[in-house]
Amino acid sequence: MSAIKNKVQLITYPDSMGGDLKTLEFVLEKHFNGLFEGGIHILPPFPSTGDRGFAPVSYFEIEPAFGDWNDVKKLSQKFDLMLDLMVNHISQNSVYVKDFLDHGYASAFSDLFIPLEKVWEDGLSKNEDIEKIFLRRQKPFSKYKLKTTGEEIHLWTTFGKTDPSEQVDMDVQSPVAKQLFREIFRHFASMGVRYIRLDAVGYIIKKAGTSCFFVEPEIYDFLTWIRQLADNLGIVLLPEVHAHHSIQQKLSAKTFWIYDFILPYMILESYILKDGKRLAEYLLNRPANQFTMLDCHDGIPVKPDLDGLVSTEDARVVVDHCVKRGANLSKVFSEKHQSEDGFDVHQIRCTYFSAMDGNVRAYLTARALQFFIPGIPQVYYVGLMGGLNDTDCVAKTGEGREINRHNYSLEEIKTGVNSDVVMGLMKLIRFRNEYPAFDGSFSMQVDDGSFLELSWKAEPHFACSLRVDFSRFDHEIRYLDEDQTWCTLEI
Repeated sequence: MSAIKNKVQLITYPDSMGGDLKTLEFVLEKHFNGLFEGGIHILPPFPSTGDRGFAPVSYFEIEPAFGDWNDVKKLSQKFDLMLDLMVNHISQNSVYVKDFLDHGYASAFSDLFIPLEKVWEDGLSKNEDIEKIFLRRQKPFSKYKLKTTGEEIHLWTTFGKTDPSEQVDMDVQSPVAKQLFREIFRHFASMGVRYIRLDAVGYIIKKAGTSCFFVEPEIYDFLTWIRQLADNLGIVLLPEVHAHHSIQQKLSAKTFWIYDFILPYMILESYILKDGKRLAEYLLNRPANQFTMLDCHDGIPVKPDLDGLVSTEDARVVVDHCVKRGANLSKVFSEKHQSEDGFDVHQIRCTYFSAMDGNVRAYLTARALQFFIPGIPQVYYVGLMGGLNDTDCVAKTGEGREINRHNYSLEEIKTGVNSDVVMGLMKLIRFRNEYPAFDGSFSMQVDDGSFLELSWKAEPHFACSLRVDFSRFDHEIRYLDEDQTWCTLEI
C-alpha cells in the first residue's frame, strides 16, 4: 500500500471557495494557511454535462470557468491532490460517445460501451434480471441512434436524470477502456495528482442474473489491475463504494483504503439519542485503513451502508430529527433493495452542523470524535465553514443535494473564519495534524454508552486522550506537553 500522510484533508468543489481554482489557492493561503497538511480533494473540475461535474466530457481539460491545468499543477506543488475518476461512466458529449454514435461499430471506441447484447445474448433484458439490479434510475439502459445506419441501440446507463441519459457506462473490461484509463492516470500523474478516487466503482461489472453491483470476483480482477497501474505511478487509490458494510470489510481485507461511510450516522445518532453504545460497538470492529468523514457533497449514508447495524426504528428517529431541521432525503430506487418494512432512506441530505442544531460545542465534539478515531480525516468545505442548510439553493435548482453545496464568496469566507465554530475547528485540525501521538498506538475505553475515551500514545513522551460524555454530548481533550505535564486543549 502506498504511503499516505496521517493528516487532515479538505474536500471542496473547484468553485465553492471563492469561485475558481486560483481563488481557492488564495483562500487556502490567506485564511487556512498550513491547515490541510493531508491534502485537498477537488471534486470534478472537468467539463461536464450534469451532476455537478460527475458526468465528465473529458479528463484532459479543466472547465474554463474554473481555470486550467496550470492552476491544478500549482495547487499540487503545495498540497497532495485528490481527483475523481468516474470509472463507471463518461458524458454523452464526450468524443468517445460521439464518435461511436457517428460511426457505429466502425468506431475505434465501439468496444468502450455496453450494448445490451454484451449482457444478454438476444439483446433483450429479462424482467427477472432487471428486478435483481440495484437500480439508480427507472431502467439501467438508454436508447440512442447510430447515425451511419439509423439503427437504434440500447446502451447501459446506470446514472442520469435525462432520457437518454447524459452519462453512458463504460465497459471497464475492454482493452479500449483500459487504454483510456492508462492515459488518464499518466496525465493526472504528470499534473502532480497524488490520489485518485474511483467514483461509482461498485457499478462497473454488468452480469446477467446478478444485482450488477459489486459483482464478485470480477470486480477484484479490475481493482487489482487498476491498483497496479496506480502503484506504478505512485498514486494512492480510494474506491468509493456505498454498500453494505461487509463489502467495505472485504475491500479493507484486500488492503484497499476505504471510506468510513458508517461513522457519520453513528456519531449523529449518539448525539440525538445521547447514547454512545452503538458507536463504541462499531469502533471495536472497524478497520483502520479508512478515510473518515462526517459530511460530503451527497448526504449522510443510511441504506444500504448501515443494513444489519441499525434498526429501522432507530434510523427513523435520526431521519426525523434531520428532516425537522430542514433536511431532504435520497431514496433507494429499487424496491427489492428497500427494507421489508418499506424503509427506503438512502442518504440524509443536510449539513452536519444543521443536523446538530447549530450547536457549536456539540459539533466540535463530533469532529473531535472523527479526528481521534483511527483513519485519515476529511473535512468537507461546508463543514469547515460551519455551514447551515441552504434551502434557497434547493428551491432554486430543484436539486436536493444543493442543500449542502453552498458556494462561499470571499466576503463570506472572510467573515466566517472568525466565527466560534470555524476557529474551534481550525484549532482542532491543527492539533490533529501536529501532535505526534496520532502516529502511535490507539486504545479505547467505554462505560456502557455514557462515556467513551479514545487515547493515542507514542513512546516515550507523547500521549493524548478524548473523553466524551454522551449524556451532554460534550468532550474533554487532554495531552502531555513538552514538560510532560497534562494539559487541556481548550476549543
